[in-house]
Amino acid sequence: MLTTLSIITLLPDQRRWGFAQMGTAQQPLRRVAGLRFAKLLGSGATNGFGVLPNLRRYGFMAVWESEAAAAEFFGRHPLWQQFRERTTDIWTARLAPIKSHGLWDGVNPFDYASEPADADAPVLVLTRASIRLLKTPRFWRYVAPVSATIADAPGVRAAIGLGEMPIVRQATVSLWDSARAMQDYAYRSEKHKEVIRLTRQEDWYSEEMFARFRVLSTEGAWD
Repeated sequence: MLTTLSIITLLPDQRRWGFAQMGTAQQPLRRVAGLRFAKLLGSGATNGFGVLPNLRRYGFMAVWESEAAAAEFFGRHPLWQQFRERTTDIWTARLAPIKSHGLWDGVNPFDYASEPADADAPVLVLTRASIRLLKTPRFWRYVAPVSATIADAPGVRAAIGLGEMPIVRQATVSLWDSARAMQDYAYRSEKHKEVIRLTRQEDWYSEEMFARFRVLSTEGAWD
């Protein structure tokens, strides 16, 4: 098993094509051999965060039955080749889950065994939620500004907001120098702790997922 995350930056004249893929790419992805779970994700206009979309930047998260299945897709599949031809940059990380809980569309796609991670090794963190419609004003008032500050936290190499659907299906991906750096932020940031408290107290989410990954390797460029 293998999880991958790709951050895709399209050429300026490919915005319309990229936006269309949010709908049209779903069918060919369902037919990819060895692909167990896949999400093509949009991003916000301000470093990935915010309501307005960035029509040049997308995320692709996938869980594969094997490394060979992933290599075949990234090396030869026509859909991925179209993305490669229309981008300025693609950054892809190969990942192994350390810990995951919650659900994403009714399943936990990262619930498979992998080796433990060194506390000082880089980790990638995913938080994802389906927001209850009536709770969206509170979410965007409190959560979005705090999520956007993650990019400037000590020990963060990169962070981005991604989503399956504007407003109500949102995720944050962050890449940290180490699990220690991530935990320092999570437990010492008063704003972060306040958001967690409000989330539980006011029941903002109909579904949520948290996952932490060991970074096996990366390739390509992200900004």
